[in-house]
Amino acid sequence: MHIDQNTVQTSQEVKISPMQKSCKFSGSLNQDIRTVLMMGKELSPAKVLLQAAYLAARSDIGRLACLARRNDHVLRPEILLRVLLTYLPETVEPRVYTEFLRNVADGETRIPADLELDTSPFDTTSDETATKQAKKLRLLPLSRDKAESGDKGDVLCEFIFSRAYRINTEMGALSQLPELLQPFLDYPSIKQWAASTVYPFVRRNCQYHTNASSQYTLFEFENIPDQTAAIFLLSESNTGDGRATGRDLRGLVAPWLYNDMRWQQSAASVGATGVNCPGWEQVLDTILSWATKSWGNVAGAITDWEGPRDVYFGENLTMSLSDDRIQYLQTTYATTAIACVYSTAESSEEALRSAYQVCCETRKRLDKTDLPPTLEMIMSDFSHLPVFQTTLSGDSRMATFLREDLLKTSNPLTSVAPESLKLVTALTISAYLSTSLGVSWSVRKAGDLLFIGDAREQKGELSKLLRAIAREARHGDDSYWKRSRDAIIWLSNWGHNDNKELSSHCYGPLGMVSREHIETEVLKILLSKTRYSLSREIYENVNEPLPRGKLQDVVYHSALDAFDNASNLNRTRGGLRKCDEIIHLLPEMLEKSSQPVKRVEALLRASHALSDYRLVLKQGEPFSPVVLRVHSDPISIIEKVLNQNPKAYTRIHEFLEMGANMVHAGLTSHGSSRTVAATSSEIEEGLFIAERRIAAMCIEAALNEDDFETAYSYVVSRLGNSATTLATHTVTLFDTWSWAAALKAGQYIRTERSQQPTHLGTASGNLEIRHLEQRIECLAMAIRAAPAAELRQILKSFRRCEEQLDSAIREEAASETAWDSAGDFSALPGNFERPVQRQGQPPRNMVSGAAAKQGEEAPMSLFDLSRATARIAQRNLTALSSLQGMPPPAGNTIVSREQSETRTRKRDQLREAATGTLVSGVGWLIGAKVNGGNQ
Repeated sequence: MHIDQNTVQTSQEVKISPMQKSCKFSGSLNQDIRTVLMMGKELSPAKVLLQAAYLAARSDIGRLACLARRNDHVLRPEILLRVLLTYLPETVEPRVYTEFLRNVADGETRIPADLELDTSPFDTTSDETATKQAKKLRLLPLSRDKAESGDKGDVLCEFIFSRAYRINTEMGALSQLPELLQPFLDYPSIKQWAASTVYPFVRRNCQYHTNASSQYTLFEFENIPDQTAAIFLLSESNTGDGRATGRDLRGLVAPWLYNDMRWQQSAASVGATGVNCPGWEQVLDTILSWATKSWGNVAGAITDWEGPRDVYFGENLTMSLSDDRIQYLQTTYATTAIACVYSTAESSEEALRSAYQVCCETRKRLDKTDLPPTLEMIMSDFSHLPVFQTTLSGDSRMATFLREDLLKTSNPLTSVAPESLKLVTALTISAYLSTSLGVSWSVRKAGDLLFIGDAREQKGELSKLLRAIAREARHGDDSYWKRSRDAIIWLSNWGHNDNKELSSHCYGPLGMVSREHIETEVLKILLSKTRYSLSREIYENVNEPLPRGKLQDVVYHSALDAFDNASNLNRTRGGLRKCDEIIHLLPEMLEKSSQPVKRVEALLRASHALSDYRLVLKQGEPFSPVVLRVHSDPISIIEKVLNQNPKAYTRIHEFLEMGANMVHAGLTSHGSSRTVAATSSEIEEGLFIAERRIAAMCIEAALNEDDFETAYSYVVSRLGNSATTLATHTVTLFDTWSWAAALKAGQYIRTERSQQPTHLGTASGNLEIRHLEQRIECLAMAIRAAPAAELRQILKSFRRCEEQLDSAIREEAASETAWDSAGDFSALPGNFERPVQRQGQPPRNMVSGAAAKQGEEAPMSLFDLSRATARIAQRNLTALSSLQGMPPPAGNTIVSREQSETRTRKRDQLREAATGTLVSGVGWLIGAKVNGGNQ
């Protein structure tokens, strides 16, 4: 075989890679090859070189070793390694040639005893032809941009680096790289390169994430920026669980950092140790970004990976960093752990439990002597809750630091100072307590409540907590209520149980809410859930959590809340029963004679009285007790009851008592005066108004049901002589109800539907005359009580009624005369003679007889009536209730004597009584004098 054929054959067996084609050579003929050609003995240097390339291409490492041993002056280590790098196929497993490489590096090439070198392929090739073919060889150089120097095996190290690159580039067989590097880890440069670059790259693509695609080759990965390399190493880490993430940090990131090329010297302001690692900072940024998306993986990774000292380099492989770099890594890692706790938005109990574990692990790694209790210990016994006070809450910048620059060492919230570590622990415990009570808080939420310090927002969270506690509490479980109260108090003071006002000491997330307000709300919720025994146990003792006045106010308003939430008007059921129980809960604090108890008792009596009647204010909606308490005019509700319940007006005593209870309950007060105790004068006014209004309502209800007799009796008994009188004459009330009701009664005309009187007494037997006389009496009452502007209209009704009465009397007198004239007494059984009418004997019907014997009187006009009034009013001034305060006129004794001698008709008495007020009201129209003499 000629040399040109061998060269062609060799070139056919060995494929030249693009990297080989891109290698640079000095001139068209390599200087090293030229030297080899000049030194050959048995074989020419050209043939030796061609033979070495031939054997390398056939992966015949044994014969290549034999050739190298016999021609060591030609195949020097560098030339031999370059031949292997160029022509040894990348598919050959490293174990085939790693021992040979080791021998080459040590200069002790060993030849197998039974191995013979076959040079026949080149025997027929001339030296000239071999030289030409050798000059055409393109051997790859042993050089790389980032080659380490200073080792005794620099040439071998460069071969290992280049061989690893070619295996990855040509074959992508990353699994062969550890096998290639393992025998040469005693070389420092190979050891550092393998541990910090090759192994992390291989693990990421072949071992940890087998399905992940690699966008970089080993050579490209080594030369990309550190930030990009960090992102690439962790690009698949957050897709699994926390343990997988911790494994990646331990096996990919941590060994990758143990390379001097990752580190930079920086100013002391950037880091406390004056060192900086851009790739590590990118790792921390990546971890922090995970915290907002998948807190479980981050928490698992942080608790699983203890930090930069927790590194997996490989089997029997260790490395170290300087103390300042280790300190930098530990400090920044702790800062990132705290920042992740603040950044997470999850608020479940599981997430907060892992967040607390992160806080504890971080504190443990920095200071093993100060370890907080576990959450299990805290939840089993709240006495383990830590006592903590922060000076950071008063700084308005803390809310900004909570969201920005979390990874900077200048951030006071995430620095590794003892106070910041305790602060994040206390906030995590606070969030966990709130979430366990039923109101989800994240650590950031707890931080916002603490740093922003909005009292209104904190009170809102307190209300949410109390409602959640009420939902979760089991019936009869007082221990849960006690624990919940203790938890809320701790959230407000973080264990500082001093007696100072908490508003000036922002201790916890609820620190702006005073202790008094917290105890007030807790007592309210206990009373609303009928936890009476527990309420007495906590609040009725020597060391009262609440002042006596505040406690009374809370009980009073809680009773009113129970009243407002009731749906039944019966005080022995539902909400009204609950109201009754609450107001009598603390007899030592609230005595029966106290004003709050009296008001609630009156309210309950008024409501209970309404339960006996049908009452609908709005169609389709039943009447509830709260309507009574918030109604702008509760007395008007009685009018609804009278209209919706027939014959209810006959129970006027119940309604008068109901109105009095409304007054004593403060329902008739207006505006803010309902919430304060009324004075005695205000109560008297309210009782007077309620009595007059209710009496007027009953009169109108009776008239609407054609029961004039009851209405008349109410006018005479309720409006004429009121049972309630004002204590002072300085208070003047404009009674708009009495005269209106009396006027309606006086204007009532009997019909077929009108109810008949049950007894007549001394009244006329003529129902028409009796009815007219009662109407005149009602109109007289209206005249006495009505304002001056209404007198003209009332007098018109009075005149018409008087005319009707005169007509009825005349008709009755005529009827009696006709009956007497036509009567035949002799026909009567047992009658013997006609009775003789004695002189001066009154007739059988006193009213009719007097009317018949007296002269006819024509109806008087308004002015005639006024003149007559002026003449006879002087005789009746003492009988008028509206003029009782006026002195009696001269000659009063004579008038009284005349009245006793002459019997006055009842009709005239009513007329004189009615017109008596007219003298003082409209007497100026006719020039009458009230104190004039007798006519």
